[in-house]
Amino acid sequence: MKSVMLFAASLLAATSAWAGPKVELVTNMGTMQVELNEAAAPATVANFLRYVDDGSYEGSIFHRLIPGFMVQGGGFDTNYQPLPTYSPVVNESNNGLKNVTGSIAMARTQDPNSATRQFYINFNDNHSLNGGRAAGYTVFGQLTLGEEVLEKMAKVPTGMNLTMRARDVPKQDIILQSVRRLDPDAADSGSKTAQAYATAPVATVVKK
Repeated sequence: MKSVMLFAASLLAATSAWAGPKVELVTNMGTMQVELNEAAAPATVANFLRYVDDGSYEGSIFHRLIPGFMVQGGGFDTNYQPLPTYSPVVNESNNGLKNVTGSIAMARTQDPNSATRQFYINFNDNHSLNGGRAAGYTVFGQLTLGEEVLEKMAKVPTGMNLTMRARDVPKQDIILQSVRRLDPDAADSGSKTAQAYATAPVATVVKK
């Protein structure tokens, strides 16, 4: 009940704060929608939509899950192999958007300007990720549909994965089956052509 109330409060704040491109994320556990804030995080939103438009999020997985914290994905295929990336995007964490329940943000390494394709969705209000004197993790949108899917994800058991050599890996695959824009005005602005990729360090969201 608490998580539902927190999501409702976050949703109300989001819908009153902006109206930006909407993206549908169809997973094998259900469908979610996120609304992006390109006014507050223009470079990050453009970066995220680049991967949406080229179709490379489709078939990727949520590879890291910490109950009560967040679920992270978009960077690996179902064989736990890293997917190619475009160049990193500049950190925009100082944009006034917060890591609250249902918000979507970019994962990165210790380098603030290292975010590429991996993103995460907050299960709770994670204020420690907002930064302060140091750069935080860039929030660029908010879940507007599918809170029950997010809650279902949070209950998936996790453990050690030898292929990834990492903990907190879901024991049940959570797959992004389809990721597409829902904003008709933006439908033709994304490039579908293949472009040069670069390999980047594995991103992570540090639980502080």
